[in-house]
Amino acid sequence: MRIHRITAAVLLLLTATSALAADFDAGMQAYEQGDYAAAMRQFQPLAADGLASAQYNLGIMYANGHGVEQDAGKAVTWLRKAAEQGLAAAQYNLAVRYANGEGIDRDVGQAVHWLRKAAAQDDVPAQFTLGLMYANGRNVEQDDEQAVHWLRKAAEQGAPAAQLNLGLMYAAGRGVPEDQSQAATWFRKAAEQGLPAAQDNLAFMYANGRGVSQDDEQAADWYRKAADRRHVPAQVKLGAMYARGRGVPKDPGQAVFWFQRAAAAGNPDGQFNLAVHYAKGEGLSKDPVRAYVWFDIAAAQGDEEAGRNRNEIRKSLTAEQLAEARKLSGEFAERIAGGPGHAAE
Repeated sequence: MRIHRITAAVLLLLTATSALAADFDAGMQAYEQGDYAAAMRQFQPLAADGLASAQYNLGIMYANGHGVEQDAGKAVTWLRKAAEQGLAAAQYNLAVRYANGEGIDRDVGQAVHWLRKAAAQDDVPAQFTLGLMYANGRNVEQDDEQAVHWLRKAAEQGAPAAQLNLGLMYAAGRGVPEDQSQAATWFRKAAEQGLPAAQDNLAFMYANGRGVSQDDEQAADWYRKAADRRHVPAQVKLGAMYARGRGVPKDPGQAVFWFQRAAAAGNPDGQFNLAVHYAKGEGLSKDPVRAYVWFDIAAAQGDEEAGRNRNEIRKSLTAEQLAEARKLSGEFAERIAGGPGHAAE
């Protein structure tokens, strides 16, 4: 599992009531107001006196260049001081730096060492990261039971990504006996928190009656939630629901709407289905040129059936139409490669 770099400062609150707490609070207030220099002035003497939360905050500020010149080495120095005092957030962030080689030589063993220390203190990111590492055998020996152990701890604390992955372990019977009902339960917990991949998986469970009673309307509803959040696989599946009239009234126009979005995002299934609708004139005007275009783009991603369909359509095109189709195919493919904001429909 790749351990992601932090992208924003996460500052700890000091709960002790003392003069130190007042200084710390002043530093927090300055930081939250964007006065990083003032925050640094408050945190530095506290950190030098050994206050772990101030040491952690200095580490984060050096990591992000807040109030000081960005310095990965000094970030590691201060994070280590806090980590050695047992601060879980510092232990996790120190592990991240060992894993990525930021400010220190990359050392996977040290990364795992500090992750375990943080995870043992119920640090959710550390638990989740360890769970994925064990599940995938990344930097540790692959161990499904350990994966489930750590994913469950993070999931029970409400982490949606951990809930999703724990559900996947139950669905596949990895580290636990296969239990589709438990899989659906964990998918639902994550889906209700708005995680698109979990919404997509819960929809699949309803569509196929796995762990829940088969219910096309529920399936379509959850696919829509994920599709609205730009989860591309769900957009394809929702389009297929509209094309077939499963869980929703049959509506070729809505099917095309969702296939277009998935196709523009580079999904070959969306591209294939959009091509079919152009070829048949369902939900939009029949257009063999654009049918060729989308079959061609899907074929370029390895879809053999799309390649065969493209070749069949080519037989019916005039020389001018074929030239236009090839030109559009190149233009659309380039726009898709350009990412969001370059959609070709």
